[in-house]
Amino acid sequence: MFLAASFALSVLLQAASTSSPLTPIGVWKTPVDDGLIRIERCGEAICGHVAGSPRLQNQPNQTDVLNHDPALRNRPILGLLMLKLNPKGPGRWGDGWIYNPKDGGTYSAKIEIVGEGRLRLTGCIAPFLCQTQVWTREG
Repeated sequence: MFLAASFALSVLLQAASTSSPLTPIGVWKTPVDDGLIRIERCGEAICGHVAGSPRLQNQPNQTDVLNHDPALRNRPILGLLMLKLNPKGPGRWGDGWIYNPKDGGTYSAKIEIVGEGRLRLTGCIAPFLCQTQVWTREG
């Protein structure tokens, strides 16, 4: 019985170590303003929340003043839900959205793990008008 439990534990640890590079769960640094985004599971999807930035460190009470919806302009930026994506396959998520508090716009989005500690995020206004960033894992 001890051998069976030991074997099962080693299989679980191996599976966890081989699948962890394909997960976006964690904190990611954006190339713009060194923003930090905390990605976590939210049901079957993944959600990203603003976790910090140098600007927020200096002015932590910033609100979502550029939101296109005036009713949402008093929301704090820190902790703001700004990304929600659905699983599309190993290391890929899409069919969702990203919100940019710098312009108050919401865009279609997808992410893909592209290497050790890196993910590629693409946000689009329209299928032919997209911008891509590479985020790096923090910590």
